[in-house]
Amino acid sequence: MAEEFKYSCNTASETLQWIHAIINFIAPYRYFLDAHVVNFFKDRLWEPVDKEWMDCLRKESVGNLLRIPSGVVQDHWPGSLKEFILTLRSLSLSREQADFQEFSGMHIASLSNVLAQGMNHKKKHEVEALSALVSLVAKQVGARTVVDVGAGQGYLAQVLAFDYQLSVIAIDACSHHGKITDARAERIRKHYAAKMRKNCSEQREFSVPKTVTCRVLSSDTLRALSNSPVENDHAGNQHLSQKCSVSQPSRLAEDILPSRSYSDSTLVIAGLHACGDLSVTMLRVSARMTMNVHGLLHLSDWTFLECDKAKAVISVGCCYNLLSEEAIDIADSCCGFPVSQGVKSAGVMLDKSARDLACQSADRWRGLDEHAGLHNFELHALRAAFQIVLFRHYPNILRECPTIGRQGKALRRQQNQRILESNLHHGGPSESGEARESVSFLHEYSSIQSSKNCKSRAVDGYSLFVKFCESGLGRLHLPHLEDTAYSAVWRESESYFELIGPYWSLRAALGPVLETLILLDRLLLLQEYDSDLEASLLPIFNPVLSPRNMAIIAKKIRK
Repeated sequence: MAEEFKYSCNTASETLQWIHAIINFIAPYRYFLDAHVVNFFKDRLWEPVDKEWMDCLRKESVGNLLRIPSGVVQDHWPGSLKEFILTLRSLSLSREQADFQEFSGMHIASLSNVLAQGMNHKKKHEVEALSALVSLVAKQVGARTVVDVGAGQGYLAQVLAFDYQLSVIAIDACSHHGKITDARAERIRKHYAAKMRKNCSEQREFSVPKTVTCRVLSSDTLRALSNSPVENDHAGNQHLSQKCSVSQPSRLAEDILPSRSYSDSTLVIAGLHACGDLSVTMLRVSARMTMNVHGLLHLSDWTFLECDKAKAVISVGCCYNLLSEEAIDIADSCCGFPVSQGVKSAGVMLDKSARDLACQSADRWRGLDEHAGLHNFELHALRAAFQIVLFRHYPNILRECPTIGRQGKALRRQQNQRILESNLHHGGPSESGEARESVSFLHEYSSIQSSKNCKSRAVDGYSLFVKFCESGLGRLHLPHLEDTAYSAVWRESESYFELIGPYWSLRAALGPVLETLILLDRLLLLQEYDSDLEASLLPIFNPVLSPRNMAIIAKKIRK
């Protein structure tokens, strides 16, 4: 029986209590957090794990193993194993999509075909939900302008502008994205204008997003924006000059806004899956723009002018593996994790392997059928065995090419997406870095698998391993080895193949609680800054369709 959820994050003290509970619980399992499944055989990663757990799980069905990350246990499992899994579940944020019918004034409307053009099912779902939420928050705080940070091709910005009639500034680091956004917005404007003419409707002006090209990707870049004037090119696109020095202090009041058109506007800052540090940067800017009522604020040698323009921020993050992380003893560091003083004081650090793990999607793994799950474990096993081949015969390659095997990422995503859409009418697979690392040379493996029936695969595992290794070596432009080299690795690793599924599942069970820790750290950052900020976490997407579904919402409530 699952434990009752007992943690809350309504206040800074409650959030910090939850954070400490997570830190204390995961401390003995650091061997999971720091591990790379690709080194499963080489480093004998199963040895630190409770032997009773592994003996039990090596006999379990693939389906039951895939449910472990979601906190599902079986009655016959050892008590300590059940306690481990259920405690992780109790420490994790609930990912079930919020019932928006409970939000007064919020209605999620289906996008028209013209606005949805180019969006896949996942993106459409995200834009529909987030645009409705942004519109509601904008009404609540009395804002008419939205700054879409990391706007990409402008899907969110255009829905906010055309469907919700908000003034939108779409900021992205890539000028090409700005051009795509402008071209797409113009097509949409022409479509609606033609539709009004056809229906003899009264002509009205459309709110079209303004695009700004600005590399708001790090705190250092933000420092450089204060002396960067907004320039208009011949097409009307707005760009921030890149000629400023990163050593200059940032004013933040007008740094990322076209000062003439929007100088009198209050605004909401929004970001849909702003990558890595960008989501954290959004929160830092928003908190600092609202926290000081006494004029200038001096922090980390930055000088800020008070800015009352930003009334709210809505941030949906992603790509935790790309967060920057600095030593916790560096005062006022602006890394991506940890960001709150509470977590910094606790001395917790998550390296890239652990942050990769936070990107796992328990809901998606649970939705895979047994064949797809077994396929996943086989890929992990073959890749881990191939790692021994490289370690013994080409050790320099491991130092020079730590991310070998990413060539199969896209194919694996497409393959799992077809499985999930068939069974659940939802989108693709987990996109964790660990999964990408472990599933090497998928294209070759899938080709080999498709050419064999189930019986021959079981009988000819060694032949499959040899082909997998030769394919991998070929991709690395390395010569093939003698058969004895492959057979030696196969003999010593084959008997442990059945352990990789249990190990992977137990390690993946830590993913949701690690993501919870990262998100609570961000929430605590806002709660620490100012009691006049109302901050919360809300799951706004279907977690199967969009695993990074937690939005951080902060509103300025000072009158």
